[in-house]
Formats: sequence, structure tokens, C-alpha cells
Amino acid sequence: MTELLQDPVFWKYISIPFIASLIGWVTNWLAIKLTFYPLEFVGIRPFFGWQGIIPSKARKVAALSVDATLSKISTVRDIFEQIGPDVLACHIVETVTPRVQEYVDEIMLREHPILWENLPESIRQGVYERVRKKTPTLVDNLIDDVSHNIEELFDLKQVVTDQLAEDKQLLNRIFLECGNKELKFIINSGVWMGLIFGFIQMVVWYFFQNAWVLPVAGLIVGFATNWIALNVIFRPLNPVSIGPFKLHGLFLKRQAEVTASFCNIIAHEVLTTGNIINALLTGQHAGRTNNMVKKHIKPIVDETAGVMKPLTQIAIGPRHFAKLKQHVGNKALEISTRTFNDPAFNNDRAKVIENIMREKMEKLSSEEFQELLRPCFQEDEIKLILIGAALGFTAGLAQFMFVFGAAI
Repeated sequence: MTELLQDPVFWKYISIPFIASLIGWVTNWLAIKLTFYPLEFVGIRPFFGWQGIIPSKARKVAALSVDATLSKISTVRDIFEQIGPDVLACHIVETVTPRVQEYVDEIMLREHPILWENLPESIRQGVYERVRKKTPTLVDNLIDDVSHNIEELFDLKQVVTDQLAEDKQLLNRIFLECGNKELKFIINSGVWMGLIFGFIQMVVWYFFQNAWVLPVAGLIVGFATNWIALNVIFRPLNPVSIGPFKLHGLFLKRQAEVTASFCNIIAHEVLTTGNIINALLTGQHAGRTNNMVKKHIKPIVDETAGVMKPLTQIAIGPRHFAKLKQHVGNKALEISTRTFNDPAFNNDRAKVIENIMREKMEKLSSEEFQELLRPCFQEDEIKLILIGAALGFTAGLAQFMFVFGAAI
């Protein structure tokens, strides 16, 4: 036994499974890193360099995830109703009313400073009061109009896809946080799977010491550890009992936990009230939304002009009066954008959206639920497996050349 332990050849054989284990860990670790990083292309395009698979196909991956999950658990109408049109209207009124005087002064002093400054204080106070009284009705009418047309004004898939495609770090975070345990499993499984394959490799090498054995065995280790790990995450799709054991895809077993993480990110960082309002006012259908805002806000000029109508007609004329309406509409759009950047209000509404999304997402079938994380690996999955195989082959070749002191 002592002689065996002192034999260098013995230790070379013993090193085979441990090197295979290291190969398994390194190839799986690198496969995960190459999936998500770097965020931007590094190298010389088009062939010499790399960009993380998820970031390189951010728009496609985001669209797949939205189609597979978000579109099945929420519609834009559901979300808008959960935010609460009445709550939105109330928030606008509460935010705007204390600053009515400031807004009126700003518009009038910019457009007609001489007229406004020379008006008696009682008339100006009458204007402020009319605006305050009229604002709640105008806001209610506006929100009601938006609510009835929300599906035509807001494209849920487009808005979410655009945001995730532009914010690659956020897209990565969704996958990294939702699949945190699965990604760790892939990396760590390379160690023990590599060790198992390494013992097989050691036995094969003992009987067949051909130059190709270790490189090919390394290739198999690199390929198999990635392939097995990826399949264990998603298979079997539904629980399968084998004696006392119950087999189920690792990711699928954590549906409730993953759902909580996914819905928290979407509700608090993607589909926030501020982001939704901003998309309505600046997105694909912004023109229609802006016209809607102006349509409901412009009457406030006619209402308040009643206080000083003779003066305004004489002082500014019909053309400038129409221009004043336009400026009031523009100011309303500016106020609308700023009103919903309140973190406390956004967080409060996000919790409501998160709860309803979680309730629906937890009811998804395993087939539907797996599509949340699956796009993360489906995009060029074979490329990751082949990279693992190539690294395994290289490590096996180095093992043959340097550990066993042979030359090709």
C-alpha cells in the first residue's frame, strides 16, 4: 500500500476525476457568465468577440418572456383597473390643487404679463377659485376617457419589451433573480457530475491509453455536464414518483418563490404608474393621448375667462385666446408627467399590481410557467453546450500532454 501511495503514476490516475470535476465546474460557470455578460459587445465585430447571449438578443428574449408569462397573467385593462382610475384622479387633484395659483400665474405671466399684472386682485382670485373648482370634474372626465380607451392607447407587450430591451441590466436581473438557485445548481453540478464522469474516464484510460481518450473524455464531460444540468432544471415537467422519490424540474418546484421575485421586479420597476403614464404621454400612441388631455383641459380656459372675458377679448383677441388654450394644454401634459413621479404613490400602486399578478401567475401550469426562464437558455443553448465541450476537450488534451508527459 505504501509503495502504491508513493507511485507517481497512481497519483496521475487519481488526478483524472478531480481534473474532470474542475472541468465540469469551470465549463458550467463560464457557460452561465457567457449567457449574461458582457452587456455590450467586446472585441472586433463580427466574429472576434462576445456579447452575453441575453443582452445580444435582448429585444427577442424580452418579447418571448412577455408572451410566455406577462401576457397570460395580466392585460393592460387589468393593470389599469388595479391602479384604480379613481385613485389616479384623486392623486392628480391632490397634487395640482395646492399649486393652482402658481400654474395660473406661470401661464398668464408668460403669455400676457401686462394684462395679468394689471388685473384687480379680486379678479385674479376669482380665476384661481374657478380653476380649483373645475379641476376635479375635468380630471375625472379625462381619466374616465383614458380608462375606456386604455387598450388602444397602451400596448403592454411593446412597452415592457422596449424597456427591457433598452435596460439590459434589468433584463439580466429578472433572469438572475428568478433563476438564482437554478443557475447556482448548474455551476455546482459541474463539480460532482465531472467527478462521476472522471472516474469513468479514469477506468477507460487505464485500459485504453490512446492519445484521443483524455481529450474526447474531456469533451464528453464538458458537453454532458451542461446538457444534464439544463435538463434537470426543467424536466420532468410535472411531478413523477419513483418509489419514495418525487422527481420534478428544479425550477418548476419553486413556482411560488419565483413568482414572488418576478412580480416584484415587474410591478416595482417596469409597470410602475409613472412608467405607464409616461408611455401613454410619450409612447407609440402619444399623439392620441395628448389630444385627449388637451381636449379635456382646454375648457378650463373658457370657464375661467368668464371672470374677465371682456378684458381678455379686448386685450389679447381671439387668435391669442386660442393660443392661450394651447399653452394650457401643454402645461397640463407637463404636470401629468411630473405628477406620477412620486415614489410613495408608485410604490403603493405597485403593491396592488404585484398582488394580483402573483395570484394569477401561481396558477399557471408547469408548461406555461417554465417559459419564464426557458428563453434564458433556449437562445443559443446549443452554443453554450458546445463551448463547454470545446473547453472540456482542451482541458483533456492538456491533461494528456502535461500530466501523463506524452506528446501527440
